[in-house]
Amino acid sequence: MTTVLLVDDQQLVRSGFRLILQVETDLEVVGEATDGAEAVAAARELRPDVVLMDVQMPVMDGIEATRRIAAEDTAKVLVLTTFDDDAYVFDALAAGASGFLLKNADPQHLVDAVRTVASGQALLSPEVTRRVVDRMVSAASKASSASSASSGESTVSAATEVSAGSRPPATGLDRLTPREREVLVHVGRGMSNAEIAAALFLGEATVKTHVSNVLAKLHLRDRVQAVVHVHRHGLIETD
Repeated sequence: MTTVLLVDDQQLVRSGFRLILQVETDLEVVGEATDGAEAVAAARELRPDVVLMDVQMPVMDGIEATRRIAAEDTAKVLVLTTFDDDAYVFDALAAGASGFLLKNADPQHLVDAVRTVASGQALLSPEVTRRVVDRMVSAASKASSASSASSGESTVSAATEVSAGSRPPATGLDRLTPREREVLVHVGRGMSNAEIAAALFLGEATVKTHVSNVLAKLHLRDRVQAVVHVHRHGLIETD
């Protein structure tokens, strides 16, 4: 049984999620919280497998709550986002979220996402991945323009360091096999193991093994960090 804590400041939203999840025989909603502070306390008390976390809430927002829950390792956090708050995605990544899901996702995607995160995998929907990439490209463009307008100093700005256009030293990438690198690029596009298997004509178990090897070799926590790694090092550009 996978236990879930619902965190959202809107009662209607929490009720809707509860209705969706409670009909599944392997999922159990064990609690609800209306803000981040309540979420942190409830996670400590209930020790749920997954926290379904909203971002914009009073008292303490979902980003800070995610950071505290991840630091205490009391649960895995699945962050709910919309196109209006995708600017928070980077902060949530740094805070330790295990996945992101759009609030307008259909019920089955919600159920699958909870199961995916509970199983130890990370989840970043293709829609959110595209928004992350767009923001990286935008940051790179602004950093490039600022650099061109400067006096020509060679110092690289912090914004450029985290953008898709920058190429930090690709530590560990040389340890990947050609197939592992190929799998990593597909992970960077937000593809699931099943989608990667279909694209590369491999078995899903084989893809899972490749992903595990990639994470271990690059010292990445999960697929979410892998997505950021891919775009930081421009791997999709060169694919």
